[in-house]
Amino acid sequence: MLKYLEELQRIIGYTFDNLGLLNQALTHKSFSNEQSEFVLHNERLEFLGDAVLELVVSDWIFSHYPDIPEGGLTRIRAEVVSEKGLSAIARQLQLGHGLRLGKGEEKTGGSDKSSLLADALEALLGAIYCDGGFVAANKVISGIFSDAIEKSALLRYGSDYKTCLQERLQAQFGHLPEYTLVKVSGPDHERIFSMEVHSCGKLLGKGSGTSKKNAEQKAAAVALDHAIFKKDTIEND
Repeated sequence: MLKYLEELQRIIGYTFDNLGLLNQALTHKSFSNEQSEFVLHNERLEFLGDAVLELVVSDWIFSHYPDIPEGGLTRIRAEVVSEKGLSAIARQLQLGHGLRLGKGEEKTGGSDKSSLLADALEALLGAIYCDGGFVAANKVISGIFSDAIEKSALLRYGSDYKTCLQERLQAQFGHLPEYTLVKVSGPDHERIFSMEVHSCGKLLGKGSGTSKKNAEQKAAAVALDHAIFKKDTIEND
């Protein structure tokens, strides 16, 4: 077990001062209940880790995706911190190999249950926060979740919002978006362009930027974040 704990710390890039916290994070309540003496389990650490994870992921996507509106950021975060998303990362970290489970949970394959793995990962993050503070937790979370966040963002919006919007509109409605310059403001050396994107006469989104192309991308990002892909939204009038 000690060898496993050493390897896990190497993988996540964090070394615990208090190994007891790491052991607790990997201890399921079923294991604790079967011991003759009280053994701390991971439910309280899970509670804390959940809150820390949401804050760090929120800050990360807010900083890295300035063109995605609030609703889009919320959906990306929800996907990343879902049981499915957490259990996938827990499997990459091989947390199941170190979980301490009761005999019943072991027999029913608890070490590979998505719910238990997701809980253990949150507890691990809570343990890191308790051991090293927010800076340490932020560094670990940013490191092990960045790929999942980027994948989620790309699947939802792609790296090119205009292309993504065009493909979706054409596939679902057979229409192309139309971009209109509605305003130019600011001095000559700091022009701000404001664009609107329409389809079939319907306004889908607005965006502003330092170039027409940048403003179009922002307008497309706004359009992608709204419920525009129901036929009655565009076609019924």
